[in-house]
Order: sequence, then C-alpha cells, then structure tokens
Amino acid sequence: MDEPQTPESDATTYNNFYEMGTGKGDPARNAHLLRSEPWSVTVEGEVARPGVIPLEDFLRPHPLEERIYRLRCVEAWSMVIPWVGIPLGDVIRRLEPTSKAKYVAFETLLDPEQLPGQKRRVLDWPYREGLRMDEAMNPLTLLAVGMYGRTLPGQNGAPLRLVVPWKYGFKSIKSIVRIRLQEEEPATSWNLSAPREYGFYANVNPEVSHPRWSQARERRIGDWSKRPTLPFNGYAEQVAGLYAGMDLRRNF
Repeated sequence: MDEPQTPESDATTYNNFYEMGTGKGDPARNAHLLRSEPWSVTVEGEVARPGVIPLEDFLRPHPLEERIYRLRCVEAWSMVIPWVGIPLGDVIRRLEPTSKAKYVAFETLLDPEQLPGQKRRVLDWPYREGLRMDEAMNPLTLLAVGMYGRTLPGQNGAPLRLVVPWKYGFKSIKSIVRIRLQEEEPATSWNLSAPREYGFYANVNPEVSHPRWSQARERRIGDWSKRPTLPFNGYAEQVAGLYAGMDLRRNF
C-alpha cells in the first residue's frame, strides 16, 4: 500500500466491535475490561493436531510480519492500517488439515464481564465467522496480533484477530478463541442475523448495494469527500481468481 495511513488515534477510537458496545467509541471505553493474557486457542475438527494451544505456542514457529492493508466497513467507510501478524495459511498447514477440511470457522470469546456488549442480544453470541479453505490459505489473509508496531489493543480485537482485506470488515473476527476446520459451510453471525443484508462471502463489491444504502462509494476516515469503492477493496489482482465462474450478486 502506498496510500497514507489512517492516524493511529482514529483507528483505535472509531471501531465496530459490538461485543464491547454498538457505539463507535464504546470499544475504546470498554477495552480495559478485556484480559488478553493468558490466552489460548482451541483447535478442532478436520485436523491431525487438535487441542487447546496457548497463544504463544500458537504463534511461536512463525516470524511476525508488518503489512499495510486497507480495511473496508460495510457502512461505507475505510481505513489504511499497518497490521502485525502471521499468514493464516502458515498456521493451518502446521495443524495438518485432513482432506475433508473445506472451510475454516472462527469463534470469539464469550464472556459478558469482559465483553459487556454481550449482555445485550444484539447478535446470537458468541460471534462466529468463517472462510472457505482457499480464502483462508490466500497469502493476504492475516492473523493479526498487533498494529502500528504495538501489541493489538482490546478495542481492535486483542490478542488475536483475523484480517481479510478484500472483504467487508465484519469478516475480520476479533478476540479469537476457537478455530474449527470442517467440511460444511459454517454459520456466521451477521448472515444468521440478517441474511438479506450480510452474505457469507462479504467480498467488497461496489456493484452490490446493501439493501439500505449504496456501496459504490466510501469515505476514508479523516477525509471529507468520498471516493469510488474498488472491487475486492483493491485486491482483485490477488483474489478475483478465487471466485471465477461464481455469480457475485447471488454469492454476496
């Protein structure tokens, strides 16, 4: 990315993280409640190496990388953020998936004391998301543990979150505690809550409008004017081939 980065102060105070509240400033106000140490990830399903893995062991074999990605929100705003993390594909290969592993399902921590937004039935908690295996293995897909050269703050999904830069931000699940490899397409939180508005794929597509607003233009946080939304959020060259032959209006 050669675009100006979003100021860290904006990226850490204007957030969608409904587990910490539905207001954009709620996550930053409530982040102190989240205890990100110690942390472990439960791995299960179609893998040869399942188990409950401490976060440090989950990450240790892989060097951390910094990647500057554009993140696009379904409400038509975007940010450019320098993430620190490891490719999800590196982790999946180490878990040794079986031939039946077609999808990867993710789950967020369920603890209303740490995540007070879960005390309200905004969604069916815990938050769940999923990717097709080829999406998960794409080199762009990142498991992030930091941003702006610092440890990931609670409001941005500490201590472990997904970053899938060609999809709308709700696919990039935060505070991950469970990863399951499975044969069937996983249920996902927003698709269960509002299937007409939020599909499983959630690829950024300016030609497919949200039922209540257009997705053709977006506002970069910090800018006054809007700009055209790019197909696949600007990453078409790297990911469009994953969807060759698919009807991207039906599979939104």
